[in-house]
Amino acid sequence: MVVENNVALQPHNTFGIVARAQRLVRVRSTDDVLALLADQEVSTASGTPPFVLGGGSNLVITGDIKQLVIKVEITGRRLVEETAKGWLVEAGAGEDWHDFVRWTLEQGYPGLENLALIPGTVGASPVQNIGAYGVELQDRFSALDAIDLQTGQRFSLDAAQCGFGYRDSVFKHVPAGDKGLGLAGRALITHVRFWLPKPWKAVLGYADLDRKMAETGISSPSAQQIFDWVCSIRRAKLPDPAVIGNAGSFFKNPTVSPEQCADIIAREPKVVHYPMADGSIKLAAGWLIDACGWKGKGVGSAGVYERQALVLVNRGGATGGEVMTLAKAIQTSVYERFGILLETEPVVV
Repeated sequence: MVVENNVALQPHNTFGIVARAQRLVRVRSTDDVLALLADQEVSTASGTPPFVLGGGSNLVITGDIKQLVIKVEITGRRLVEETAKGWLVEAGAGEDWHDFVRWTLEQGYPGLENLALIPGTVGASPVQNIGAYGVELQDRFSALDAIDLQTGQRFSLDAAQCGFGYRDSVFKHVPAGDKGLGLAGRALITHVRFWLPKPWKAVLGYADLDRKMAETGISSPSAQQIFDWVCSIRRAKLPDPAVIGNAGSFFKNPTVSPEQCADIIAREPKVVHYPMADGSIKLAAGWLIDACGWKGKGVGSAGVYERQALVLVNRGGATGGEVMTLAKAIQTSVYERFGILLETEPVVV
């Protein structure tokens, strides 16, 4: 492991917010993590639980971080097993997610193509239960390996134990009582395994993908074609963090009852909405924000992206405080007009 003091965090968060970590440790193997936890002088110096940092793509930093920051840089990609029913593939938590998706296709293991170009690391993917274009991580998840940061014990979890929900998992919840199941701030994920079933079936049905099918005349796209389409769609809609600092979608798409949706439609006939399998209705948060007139507006150096109201951006020198002030103003506007309180996606620290 590599221990560094007074580390600039601007290169380690895609929002590009200026902040520093009092102490940062880079771990590149499971053994590094175990050695860190065994070194009480390093691991408990701050007196508070460590903060686990992956790619920093789902993060808003509001000030310098005094607690120990563990930067996960565990790499490695491999085929664990292939059967007549599918492929079991594994990646280290520090692997770049998009690079991993591209690698699976290059190796002939389709199934993750709808999740192309989502920023972040493999280790962060189950925490957020990432999803896009009809596929969520839980649909392809098999199991993960992790280490308890309090006890140093290694453990594995299957999908049921991860408690996946919409952009949610057990890793985002603090345990309630001694027997609580929350693992927020307690678990460090080291490896993640994915089950990619055979025969492969394309997941389509989203308007953007339908448009690509119409434009190209391809009615039965391959996994590689879907991957290319998703990349093209995302690049057209979303800003590149290397050019404009951002954390991707800042708000979750809210879910309402059919009755609530009907009430909103009566007032706002053009509201974008999608029926869900459980009978509820999902509303497009970006549409709600745009309807409130926020697209292109901002607070200080934090702004709403001109092409996609769901994305907040750093226009240059934005602080975490400005980002969160803007987010709260948007939440207030949407609540006052639609009676819906938008939930934020990124972790705020």
